[in-house]
Amino acid sequence: MPESHAGRLLDHIHLRVRDLEASKRFYASVLEPLGLGITGEGDGWFSMDELFVSTDGTPTKGLHLAFQARDRGTVDRFHDAAIAAGWRDNGAPGEREYHPGYYAAYVLDPDGTNVEAVHHGPAERSADSVVFTWESP
Repeated sequence: MPESHAGRLLDHIHLRVRDLEASKRFYASVLEPLGLGITGEGDGWFSMDELFVSTDGTPTKGLHLAFQARDRGTVDRFHDAAIAAGWRDNGAPGEREYHPGYYAAYVLDPDGTNVEAVHHGPAERSADSVVFTWESP
């Protein structure tokens, strides 16, 4: 299998939604099991690391978001949290045929975006994340 990198292709994804509060509840509930939470918010928007969500335009359609999970149990907890919060199932946790060890689950956000948690199997990470800091002007 070729080498794969994460964290160097995308700076952020801007998702436009109809109902900011419903979307905030959705993403907070499904990403908490992944160890993620809201990192910023303001009038008409919120962010969770590279995901920026706002109501400043026509809702995004047809997008698929896949979030990394540390292990299969985290994928299971992601799916369980979504279902317990009343969100729509779009594929129960299980192995997929994309490559050996690909274990994922899918749920739909309030606007129909297909949101996935995936664990690719055993791998060694060079770092948990890239951290940026800025000095105030």
